[in-house]
This record gives sequence, C-alpha cells and structure tokens, in this order.
Amino acid sequence: MGRILLAFRSFFGILFQGALPGDVAKTLGLAKAAAAPKPVEQPPDHVDGAVGLLGILQRDARLVDFLMEDISAYDDDQVGAAVRSVHDQCRDSLLRYISLTPVIDAVEGAYTSVAALPATERSWLVKFIGNVPAQPPDGGTLRHKGWRVEKAGLPAPRRGSRVIAPAEIEVE
Repeated sequence: MGRILLAFRSFFGILFQGALPGDVAKTLGLAKAAAAPKPVEQPPDHVDGAVGLLGILQRDARLVDFLMEDISAYDDDQVGAAVRSVHDQCRDSLLRYISLTPVIDAVEGAYTSVAALPATERSWLVKFIGNVPAQPPDGGTLRHKGWRVEKAGLPAPRRGSRVIAPAEIEVE
C-alpha cells in the first residue's frame, strides 16, 4: 500500500470511525496478534444428568424396575410393602446427592403471604391455583410448600450414555 494512501486511510479512519482500519493497522504492525481460539466447552447435556439421577435411583432402590413392573396382579399389602422399601431407599439416595429446602417454609393448609418473596422471582417460585384473578394476589392457602435445590453433587455421568442400568447376566 502506498504511503500517501496509507496516510489518507489512517486519517479518515480515525476521523470517522475512531480507529485505524484493520488492514491499515496490520500493515503498520499495530494489529494485535490473533489470540489462539479457546476450545469451546460443550454445555452439559441435561438428558445426561437426568439419566445419571435415574441410574442412581435404579442402582440404590431399583426404582425403574418397580415403576416398569405391572403391579395389578399384586394385593395392596404386597404393593405397600414394596413401596415402603423403595421409598426409603430412593429418599436416602436423593438426600445423599441433592440438598433440598422448601420454597415456602410454612404450614400447609394455612394462609400464606408471598410478600417476602422477591417480586421478580414470584412467577416461577409460586404457582397460584384455584380461582386466580388476572392480577395474582399477595397470598392464599398454602397447598404445597414446593421444593428447591440448594446444592447438587451428582457424579459426572458418562457423556452420551443413555443406559440407566446394564443388563445383568449370571454365569453359572
């Protein structure tokens, strides 16, 4: 590039754009060296997390086996006995990996105000049910406390694996 053309392009670039044009800066050796591109991290696959949690509940409590079994042939007493065991094991597994707290820590069935909740977060922290007016009220009867995850410490899932539990083959 000729020096006069370079001078004009520099002058007018700074005058109108507030900076040297990129090719002029490069020619003058003023352009920053291109940084090495950062490797793009893959966002976590939410399906992998769900499969991982389901795998934990299957491993510790056989939850998937219980849910997939047809229980219509069993008596209520038999189902109740199985549910108690599965319930206890699932709760223990869940609490081992996830810390839960109520969204609203109040007595269910009592009037509860939502005024203490941040106004910007109410729309996803509270779901009004029943005869709800166009403008949601400041409170009502608490029917469910809700749950929020305070801390989750699930083990890293095998990325892309959709296997909750491998098939088991006994060799005799």
